[in-house]
Order: sequence, then C-alpha cells, then structure tokens
Amino acid sequence: MTLNISVLKEKAAHEKRVAASPDTVKKYTGMGCTVYIETKAGEHASFTDDMYKDAGAKITSSASEAVKKADILLCVQPPADSVVSDLKKGAILAGILAPYDNESSLKKWAKDGIITLSMELIPRITRAQAMDVLSSQANLAGYRAVLDASAEFNRAFPMMMTAAGTVPPARVFVMGAGVAGLQAIATAKRLGAIVSATDVRPAAKEQVESLGGTFIAVEDEEFKQAETAGGYAKEMSKEYQAKQQALVEETLLKQDIVITTALIPGRPAPKLISEKMIKSMKPGSVIIDLAVERGGNCAGAQAGKIIEKDGVKIVGHANVPSRLAASAASLYSKNLQNLLGLIIDSEKAALKIDWEDEIIKGITLTKDGKLVHPNFSKGDENKATPAKAEKKGDSKPAAKKTPAKTTAKTTAVKKAPAKKAPAKKPATKKPAASKTATKTAATKKTAPKKATDTSKKKA
Repeated sequence: MTLNISVLKEKAAHEKRVAASPDTVKKYTGMGCTVYIETKAGEHASFTDDMYKDAGAKITSSASEAVKKADILLCVQPPADSVVSDLKKGAILAGILAPYDNESSLKKWAKDGIITLSMELIPRITRAQAMDVLSSQANLAGYRAVLDASAEFNRAFPMMMTAAGTVPPARVFVMGAGVAGLQAIATAKRLGAIVSATDVRPAAKEQVESLGGTFIAVEDEEFKQAETAGGYAKEMSKEYQAKQQALVEETLLKQDIVITTALIPGRPAPKLISEKMIKSMKPGSVIIDLAVERGGNCAGAQAGKIIEKDGVKIVGHANVPSRLAASAASLYSKNLQNLLGLIIDSEKAALKIDWEDEIIKGITLTKDGKLVHPNFSKGDENKATPAKAEKKGDSKPAAKKTPAKTTAKTTAVKKAPAKKAPAKKPATKKPAASKTATKTAATKKTAPKKATDTSKKKA
C-alpha cells in the first residue's frame, strides 16, 4: 500500500510559501509515494498546478480532500484545528508549528492522536543542517532586509563620483551576527555600503570581518571570556552591558540604516533600540526590525507596518522570508524532503521512524495521544528524554548566578584531592576533612568543569 503525502494551500496572513515544490514532488513520487496538492497551493511561489501534475502529483479541489487522504500532511504554518481534525489517527503533521504560541492546538493534536513534527526545533547538529528551516529562511530574511532598506532609504548605497559631486556611501549597522545578520552584512557590502555589526559572541568578530564588516563591541577581558567551550555566550555583567549600550548609542549617531535580527525562541524579542536612540539618529535613517513579530527589537516597531518617528522610518514587515516566496518555498520544501528521507523507507514506500534518533526526538511534539516534547509536556511520564535529563543534572543553580566564584571553588576542589584523597579512611579524626573529600569525589564524578559551563550556557 502506497504512502500518501498531502500539501495544502497556506491560509495564514502574509504567507506566500508552500510546503512542496515540483522538484520535491518528483523525489517523493520516486520513493513510491502518492502526492496530493490542493489546487493553487503554489501560485504565490510561481508553482502552477500543471507544474505539480508534470512532476507526478494529483491535484485536489479542496483542503479537506487532500487532508483525508494524507498519511503525512506537510505545511508551512499550522493549519486550522478544524482542518487537522480530518487527519486519520496516527497521521503525521510536519511544518513550522510554532509550539510556543499554540498550546491549545498542541493539546488537541495530542488528543486526536496526530504525530506532530515541528521543523523549527531541528537540532543544530551537522547531520541535521540540510533540514534546518531556521537557517534557510533566516538567510533569505537577511538578504531581503537590505533590499527593503534600500527601497525605503532616499539615498544611494555605494559611493558615486560624478561631475556634479560625490555621493557618499551609506552606512549600515547590523545588530546580531547570526545567519540573518551575516547575510545582511554580505548583501549590504555588495551594494557598496560601509558596514559594521555587533554581537555578544566573541566568535562573531571573525565572521563579521571575513565579510568586510567592522565589528563593534567593548572588547575588554570580560568580553574575551564571554563564550564557553561549547560556543555559547555567557550572561554579561551589568557594568559590561552599560559600556556596550553606550558604544551602540555612539555608533547609531553615524548610521543611515540599522538592521536588527535578535530573536529568542519562545520569548519576546529583546529591546535593542530605545526611543532615545531613535531621536539621536539622522533624519532619513531607516531601521529594519526582523524581530517585529515577536515584539520587535526597536521601540515602537509594528508588525506589518512602516512608521516614522522623529524623521526615522521603522520598517516592520511581517514574514520577511515570504517576501521572497519562490526561493523561500524551494528551500523550505527541500528541508522537508530531507526530513522525510529520514523517516520513509524508499524501497517499501512506508514509514520507518527511529523514535530514538536525536533529530526525531528533538522535533516530535505529540505522539501516541500525548505531548512528548520535554519543553511542552507536563507530568512525570513525559519529562525530558535521558539525554536532556542528563544535561539538567549537570547544571548547577549556583553556577548560573556566580560563574566567577564557581570557577574559584572548582579550582580549589581540584587541588584538594592530591593532598587529602589518600586520607579518606581516618574520618573519625577529621570529620571536616572527610566531608570535603566526599564533596570532592562527588564533584569529580558528576560535574566536570567543562560540562557544567556548557549546560549552564544552554540554560
């Protein structure tokens, strides 16, 4: 019996992407699957029904028809609960399911016996890079942010020398050097701008400079030690934050365009630009806020709107990747295809899911009628997987609050064993020493220094 894969036309506002391209449909049919596409599902991404037919898909006249046939339902954003309820029990729903914002839907999906796989939870490991939707879509968002800035900016980007005079190059400041930020830096440089960027991670300096940007940060001793062996940033002291804030304020005075990219999964976006900073900027300046749908990095930013404050334009386009619908849909479809390649036995055209696989564990929200993801489940039976639980055990609350003191304590403990470890037996003579030795042994067994730093940072 063949495996049915269905794809719907997206109904969410500002959503122009689609979860399958003609290329990925060919791949699925080549694996022996039958693909159903709701009519006009790809029209905003320039994929016609005829293109899907030529690739081997069957076109359905309604969403309901496609859903009822599905063993796997692919989406970009989650369909309405009324649509998902038509899925057969045990069917799979895969897409960007926004679990932090859809608690009620999560419970309903679990109750209906649907298996849900949330693509934005793909772990950041080498083996999963081809499935990483956050990276594929953020890359396009960073590129588009620069184009949107150039459209709103009333001057040229590159320096131009003409008989009538010289046009100075635009100055672009990127706040956050992740995937979106690095692409924004590269694009702005290609357009001829003078680019600078800031990030809390010391490793970002080399990345920014490799693209021709100038790195802006207070590079004192605290900054140099602000990253653990696992590549995570430590929380900075209030004194450092104040110095960094002052440097950013000074930098903004000279900028024409600012692009903010800071996002934290499941939490409101951090505020990076205050009203005071906006007032200090040059008239005609432009701010592109890529985090506007999570509250925004810029004071006053509004999702889906372009507003003007004190002569500065604040651009808050919603769903920026979807503004490049064809490219975004192609990349997203490929992310999904790579995931399905992991769970489908192509020789038998049947599901073959390893529930212990690190990737599958990381993205599975609901299964067997209950919430199973540790970030969203409640109750002991659905607690974190052994791997997650081990990380929690490694993390020490005291280490979180006072990293510097923890380091000193650990160093002291490491010295103690050389002198006192052999003297564990005469506990009656030196009870205090016995306790110290016991603590030292426990520390050495359960919390090696490097593991503590890494887990602390993840938290």
